[in-house]
Order: sequence, then structure tokens, then C-alpha cells
Amino acid sequence: MAIPASNSPPDPTPDPTLVAFNRFGLGARPGDRDRIAGDPRGCLKAELRQPDVALIPLDDPAYAGLLGSTPAIQASMAANVQRKLDRERMAAAQPAMATASIQNMPAPVQPKPVQSTPVRVAPVQPMPSPAAPPKPAVPPVEATLFRAEAQARFDKALRADAGFVERLVYFWSNHFCVSVAKDNIVRASAGAFEREAIRPFVLGRFADMLMAVERHPAMLFYLDNQQSIGPDSRAGKNRQRGLNENLAREIMELHTLGVGSGYTQADVTSFARILTGWTMAGREGRLGEPGSSVFNANAHEPGDAVLLGKTYPAGGMAQAEAALNDIASHPATAQHIATELARHFISDDPPPAAVARLAKVFAKSDGNLRALASTLIDMPEAWSTPLAKMRSPFDYIAAIRRAVGPGPANDPGQSLGWLNALGEPLWQPPGPNGFSDQADSWASAEGMKVRLDIAWQAARQVKDIGNPSDMLDAVIGPSASPETRQAIARAESKQQGLALLLMAPEFQRR
Repeated sequence: MAIPASNSPPDPTPDPTLVAFNRFGLGARPGDRDRIAGDPRGCLKAELRQPDVALIPLDDPAYAGLLGSTPAIQASMAANVQRKLDRERMAAAQPAMATASIQNMPAPVQPKPVQSTPVRVAPVQPMPSPAAPPKPAVPPVEATLFRAEAQARFDKALRADAGFVERLVYFWSNHFCVSVAKDNIVRASAGAFEREAIRPFVLGRFADMLMAVERHPAMLFYLDNQQSIGPDSRAGKNRQRGLNENLAREIMELHTLGVGSGYTQADVTSFARILTGWTMAGREGRLGEPGSSVFNANAHEPGDAVLLGKTYPAGGMAQAEAALNDIASHPATAQHIATELARHFISDDPPPAAVARLAKVFAKSDGNLRALASTLIDMPEAWSTPLAKMRSPFDYIAAIRRAVGPGPANDPGQSLGWLNALGEPLWQPPGPNGFSDQADSWASAEGMKVRLDIAWQAARQVKDIGNPSDMLDAVIGPSASPETRQAIARAESKQQGLALLLMAPEFQRR
């Protein structure tokens, strides 16, 4: 199968409709290009105006399995207690089982005299390994919640008009990431975290999203703030425990100001003191409803605090809220967010003028994210810069599903498996800095081989393909190169032609 060269140069004058679907959105579905061809910018702006466009409608019966973060965490806590009881019960039963096994052993057999002629001996069978614990009859509650949230995310991607708002959701969810690899608590609540702390604010104020993210139980647990105790607080003196600076450091380094913005280690320590007391209520419910975000006054460091040259008077939870609001509007935050957005939507090395415009809009609009998104749409650089970035794994899987169909009904398993194979497991980044947004992170030879395997699997699942060349026109349009068109036209089968389309540079790039 001749695969169109993925390293061929991108179109220097990209088709505006392709820009709308690939750079800003999640890929065209059949019929989408005709729908917006006359006004791609207007289509994107119309998506921004749709009411509640980022929200997942929980009143839809399709999403009946979704829980809020607090009940999801409570379910995980209860399941963890049950698992512990099961382990203890099994451990207690082991001696009795061993005794019974010895008692039931047959009496030893007396050896027979050695025969004088050779005897064929059957090969010795290996001793069976100790019995593994039986697999549960139903998936663990955390896995069930995770898959329901994943299915909701995939559904939302398929139903979006162009997918610009969904792309914004993924950008912010990766910017303020948590990882399910941390613990079952996060696995149970990662989807709810995105629904509660990202989606409602994705077109609102940055400061509001920042506040929702940092006080969310999934983030507090992920970055260990429940372990951070003011050294001079009542709990700190009683337990002789101190600060955990993870949350403070990542807020300043990754979420807001950015590396090299002028803050010091002393600022990190001071901010960690300010954030003490922000925690998640435990299973016993002593601080509040288990699994909810609470403020533990006994763990909060008392007294005034100095951060970035400003003194914040003692005030419990309000002290950290005031600090977060100031950091949200800091000029370094505007610059950091502008750079990240321009890198994501325009190029790995974003034009300085574009970054400057975004930073200016951020500062003038008090961090209005709808205004930032609209500014991105209006930027000439967004429409003139060649489509040279590689689609991230999630963007690629979403584009495939939008182009050829949703795959197995109500089962996210295959899409989740594809994401794992591509190195971007859902809600499981390698660290608090999220998944890379650089093109070369996803363009390795091994990664392209995996994409080819996925393209083949997706093509084989389509029952009625039609003419792959017609689908090329429907999802790529005039930007398809002569090499891509020729490869698809000469394919030995419709499935091969569709797989070639899904591997084409014009399909892979954004």
C-alpha cells in the first residue's frame, strides 16, 4: 500500500474551510464542508455563541451513568474499603486452606524396585502457580465511571459542529491536568473534574476557571494539598507535619505565571502556606461530606503572608482566593496563556505579534476566554500559517470517528485502546505539565506505524464506504495533493483507499 508521504511540505496557502475544521476543530464529517464553505470564520464564531455549548447535558438519558465528583469519589472510597475487606478475608482464609490441603493429600506411595530395562518417563508438568484472586464479576466502580465519562467525551466530539469549543475544552483540560494514574480517587473523578471545573468556564473568565480548578477535590488530591499543613497551625503543631509545595509550585509554574516569570522559591513556599487548609474531606466525614472540597482551618497557616511583593492579611480561605485572583490577572499570566494558546492553535513557534495580541486581549478583558477565542479566529496568522502541526492522538481519533462513523455503539473501549497505543491515554498525562503540544512529539516513525494500524482498523469497520475519492473531497477538499489523490484512486480496495485517506498528510495535520 503506497502511503502518501507524511513529510511532504504543507500547502503554503491553506484552504480556509480546512483551516476551520483541522486547525480550530476536530475534522469534517461528510457534508460539513459544504455547510460552512461560504463563511468558515462565521461558523466558528457561531459555535462560540451557542448557549451551554461546552456542557454535557446530564438530563440526557444517554449520560445517566455520570456522577458528580463527590459521589464518584465516595463510590471509590466505598469500593476501596470493600477491596481491603476482601483481601483481609482471603488472607485469613489462607492458613485454613493450606491445612485442609495437607490433610487431604493421599498417602505416600512406596517406591517400586528399579527395573532393569529403560523406561520412558513422561515429561514433568510444571507445578501450578498459586491461584490468583478471582476477577470481579463486574468491572471496578472506578473503571465503570471512567468509561462512562470517556463515552460522553467521545459523543460530544462527534456531535460538535466544527469542534472548536471541544478543542478549547481539551486545551484547558490538558493545561489544568490531573492524572488517573495517581490513584483510584482520580480515576473515578477525572471526567467529573473536566465537566465541573473546565467546561462551565471554557468561554468565561480565566480567574473563575482557575478558582474552580484549584479548589476541586480531584486537583487537591492529585497535587497532594491534603498533605500540606501549616507548620504553625494547630494541626501542624500537634502532628509535627509541614508543607507540601506541589500545588503552589504547579499553579505558578504551569497554570498561571509560567517558568521564568520572576517568582522565587520564597514565593512558592509562601503560596504553599497560603493554600494550606484547602483539602478534600476524607471517608470519615470529619471535615465535611466525604469526597468534597473543604477548608480545614486547623491546618491553615495563621498570619499574614507575602507573595510576589504583596502582603495578604490573615483570613483563612479568603487569603488564598485573593492571591489566586491577583495571579490570574498578572501580566506574566497573560503572556503565558497567550503563548500556550498560540502554540496550540497556530504553530509550535507562534508569531510574536499573535502572542502579543492575545496577551493584550487577555489583560484588557479581565481574562475573558470567549474574547480570546474570538481573537484567535480573527487573527490573519491563523488562516495564513501552513497546517504543519501533527494532530494529537485524541484529535486524530475524533477526526477518524467524525469522518467514518462512531465505531462500536456505546463502547469507548476501542477508542481508549487507540489512545493508549498512540501514547496519549485519556486523562493520564505523564506529569502535571500535561501532554506535549509540540508536533514532533506525535510524528515519530513508531507513532506513524500505529496510526497506520488504526487507519486500517477503522477502514475495515465501515460497512458502506462508497467511493474513497468522494470522501476525500468531502473531508479534505481542494487541499488534497495530487500524490494523495493518486494514491487513493489507485488503491486495490475501498478499504485500502479509505485507510490511505485517514493516513494522508492533509488528514493528519492541523
